[in-house]
Amino acid sequence: MADANEFQDRLLSLGLARVSEAAALASAHLIGRGDEKAADQAAVNAMRDQLNLLDIAGVVVIGEGERDEAPMLFIGEEVGTGKGPAVDIALDPLEGTTLTAKDMPNALTVIAMAPRGTLLHAPDVYMDKLAIGPGFKPGTVTFNMSPSERVSALAAAKGVSTNDITVCVLERPRHEALIEELRATGAAIRLITDGDVAGVMHTAEPDVTGIDMYMGSGGAPEGVLAAAALKCMGGQFFGKLLFRNDDERGRARNAGITNFDRVYTRDDLVRADVIFAATGVTQGSILRGIQRERGYITTETILMRSKTGSVRHMTYRSPVK
Repeated sequence: MADANEFQDRLLSLGLARVSEAAALASAHLIGRGDEKAADQAAVNAMRDQLNLLDIAGVVVIGEGERDEAPMLFIGEEVGTGKGPAVDIALDPLEGTTLTAKDMPNALTVIAMAPRGTLLHAPDVYMDKLAIGPGFKPGTVTFNMSPSERVSALAAAKGVSTNDITVCVLERPRHEALIEELRATGAAIRLITDGDVAGVMHTAEPDVTGIDMYMGSGGAPEGVLAAAALKCMGGQFFGKLLFRNDDERGRARNAGITNFDRVYTRDDLVRADVIFAATGVTQGSILRGIQRERGYITTETILMRSKTGSVRHMTYRSPVK
């Protein structure tokens, strides 16, 4: 008989999907309403309520911010009933608050769970990120390569021209030089306004999404969530923390990070088997957004386990109360 305090990823996975679904449903009535804070708060409240129903001794290691910045789902907050396995929780109750407020594509609710002490407690700083999908040899692309060299290397590995490569990049002023260099290779660029967890996930299914590679800097906490997704879906992920000032270096030290120049791989960020769930809020390339019909509301959730490599797309239809 299995120990109730062991990380039973199969038994916990459906509960995690319910957590993700609840957050998406709570934000549904705020899609396109222009209120980012209200949408995020609705998702936070619902996600926390559902997490506290699970028989886990959970600690939030990637959350809404430090205790003084976030009243709920703050980093270090304990969630669950306190019974069952000790686990790390990484979450973004609404990845794409602006996308939700403006009814733009690819807003998601996202959560990952792994045994205690196996998810990197990433500080709230930027991370330079590089990701490609599954099926490539280690070292196909590296951080030591320039952006144009990465495009050429991936094209060679795929047996295609650089003109056939599409790179996903966050549309930010800081990426202007990166975008210029990538375009000089002939590669196409898919610019996204927000939601780089979804951006990285797109690389795992290039035949579906049209995205071959992800590059650029974004939030380090989102980097851990993206790595958790790729650990389940397959693919390579690299990240390096970026620091703008001493305060950010202090945040890293408080999180136990001492090597500020380290390049983290996917398996450095997520050091054990993980379960991952994401639910579509607005229409996206990977997940359908929330659908309404008379008397009902429907969500689509992706539920994944790295232990088995299983990827489930789940549809949940519930009556509107």
